[in-house]
Amino acid sequence: MGLTLQDLAWHRAVGHLIERLDQPDFWLALSRLLHDYVPADSWVALLFSNGRPRVFAESPFEGGGSDPLHHDYLRGLYLLDPFYIASREHQGSGLVRLADVAPECFEQTDYYRLYFTHNVVADEVQFNVQLDAESTLCLSLGSERRFTPEQITLLELIRPWVTALMRKRMSFEPEPDEQTSTGSPPEDGGVDRVMQRLGTALTLREVDVVRLMLAGCSNKEVARKLDISAETVKVHRRHLYGKLNIKSQSELFALFMKAQSTP
Repeated sequence: MGLTLQDLAWHRAVGHLIERLDQPDFWLALSRLLHDYVPADSWVALLFSNGRPRVFAESPFEGGGSDPLHHDYLRGLYLLDPFYIASREHQGSGLVRLADVAPECFEQTDYYRLYFTHNVVADEVQFNVQLDAESTLCLSLGSERRFTPEQITLLELIRPWVTALMRKRMSFEPEPDEQTSTGSPPEDGGVDRVMQRLGTALTLREVDVVRLMLAGCSNKEVARKLDISAETVKVHRRHLYGKLNIKSQSELFALFMKAQSTP
């Protein structure tokens, strides 16, 4: 079987990437290569573990400088990211689509409206590399349009190349120091720690309900994940609303954001 010119271009480009594994612009070079085959409007390379994500590189912010929404994400919004949640609940390597991990009501959440649609816009896919029991290396591609089935198929076809390069790249990423580390409390109880800053005591089950609601889970999804009835979910929801003196999920999200900046 003969090689096409496109095949030759791909293999040549991968060879160049291997040579750049130890270079600061590796992630940029990898994203540009992927863009040649499947155009994306944004990208970020990061590490999910038991704490705040560690960002290695990302696409430049359109307005220049630092993206303020990115800081909100690292400060606590990542706890509502369906890709982050999936990496904690179902660890493993592979290509993950937004449709695979987004809860039923994801597009109705304030996280989707205020963060996702501004930073990712319409769709997202992610190359995941499971490094150990706690850490997942990710390369996320965001698009202003839905990725087509053909594009997903192509990304899956080249996935072994991409994930192998990503895994090898970790050997050249410097260890974070105290100045650059984004360390935070462990992911377990992360939302609990955030809500505690408000000075209102919620039960562990109520915190679980808060976390799943803010992530976009319907009452049925919350009930299934917590192994309780949908009616019990409604009772927990009513009780925590009363404790927090709020009446809507938008108010709950506002409190969650407020807690991010509370010492």
